[in-house]
Amino acid sequence: MELSGGRFLISFDIDGTLELGDPPGRITTEMVKRARDLGFLVGSCSDRSATSQKAIWERMNMEADFISLKHMLDDVKQRFDMHRYLHIGDRDLDQMFAEQAGFDFLWEHEAYTEPWLDWLNGAGGPIAGQP
Repeated sequence: MELSGGRFLISFDIDGTLELGDPPGRITTEMVKRARDLGFLVGSCSDRSATSQKAIWERMNMEADFISLKHMLDDVKQRFDMHRYLHIGDRDLDQMFAEQAGFDFLWEHEAYTEPWLDWLNGAGGPIAGQP
């Protein structure tokens, strides 16, 4: 499905961000599936190994479009030509790596309201204080 206004990618940290993380975060499997169903590319960029990340996606009964270490967000951006990139996490390192790679960033407690859904309606403006 092509999204109006462009194609979008969401990267999720796992621990402290996804409900299946350790500790669990506020981002539910249903939210991730809804984003996928609406055409977003979704995957994870975490401190966990690729094998461990893949196991989380299997528990969600989903296949990730990408899996990477969080300090490799710039590689994810190079692999996918998208209109907009978002990383969601719970630590300062998440924000630092996201900003270094040119991703928008949301703290997990800001993301549970799914503000990225506004992108579907052409509201491509800033999110969570991003310029």
